[in-house]
Amino acid sequence: MQLETYISDLLYRYECVTVPKFGAFVTQRVSATIDDTTNSFFPPKKVLSFNEQIQANDGLLAHYIADVEKIPFEVAVKKIDKRVKTLKAYLTQGETLTFKNIGEIVFNNEGKILFEPTYHLNYLTDAFGLSQFETSQVNREVYKKEVETIENVIPIGVTSEKRKSKPYLRYAAVAVVALTLGGFVASNYYVNQIETHNQLAQEEATQQLDTKIQEATFSLNPLPAITLNVTRQTGNYHIIAGAFRIEKNCIKRIEQLKADGFSARKIGVNKYGLHEVAYSSFETGQEALTALRNIRKSHNKDAWLLVRKLD
Repeated sequence: MQLETYISDLLYRYECVTVPKFGAFVTQRVSATIDDTTNSFFPPKKVLSFNEQIQANDGLLAHYIADVEKIPFEVAVKKIDKRVKTLKAYLTQGETLTFKNIGEIVFNNEGKILFEPTYHLNYLTDAFGLSQFETSQVNREVYKKEVETIENVIPIGVTSEKRKSKPYLRYAAVAVVALTLGGFVASNYYVNQIETHNQLAQEEATQQLDTKIQEATFSLNPLPAITLNVTRQTGNYHIIAGAFRIEKNCIKRIEQLKADGFSARKIGVNKYGLHEVAYSSFETGQEALTALRNIRKSHNKDAWLLVRKLD
């Protein structure tokens, strides 16, 4: 029994997943962070930890295994108990237990469990599609100094003292004003000519259109009625194929999935502005979990289940 697979599935939806007589995997939401030393940005996530003191059977893991494997609840409890005994035996022998996409567990010198999480998956569904990235540092002070240097080399202002000492600056200023006014007058004349031409062309086109409308004969024949059978997907259990910042990529993904035979559709935009695409939606969690496992095996191992009521 791949116990870590069932635990991983449940960590997406619950804050605590207890393995009876062994311990509990606990998650805590952490906001997005910035590392100033490396200029790295990290999306929000769930931080994993392990609590050896929580060992009481709350039924969550056993019920999930029973639903997925189609076995009685009591049988699922026995399978968990058998697996836990094997895990403890490995730990007693000094071996390290590796839970895929969750972390590693080992006994320390005092016989206490040490847990080292591995963040290959972000169990915070709200952050789906977001990843870590780095950016270069913005050196505003350097650019400011460069601008000051350029201003010192190429002075722009002309003071009254400079105009008195250099009279040719006065004539240059007059010439600039004259050129500006001349250009403005010429520009207005050119614009007026264009507007007049456009108005005449528009009137001619309108007249030709009116003539054709009067000469046209329309034959309005009733069209046969068409009955369309449209199947609307319902349910609050959605298998997510991806979330995209650009809507064009979202539409392209839907077309690919429909070509593969899935009833893919866009189910909306989450609070991070990402367009979410679903393989399909289901009325019950059992149907959704069965479809999720099949999709992970045959099409996309990163597909996940979203439980949300759509508007």
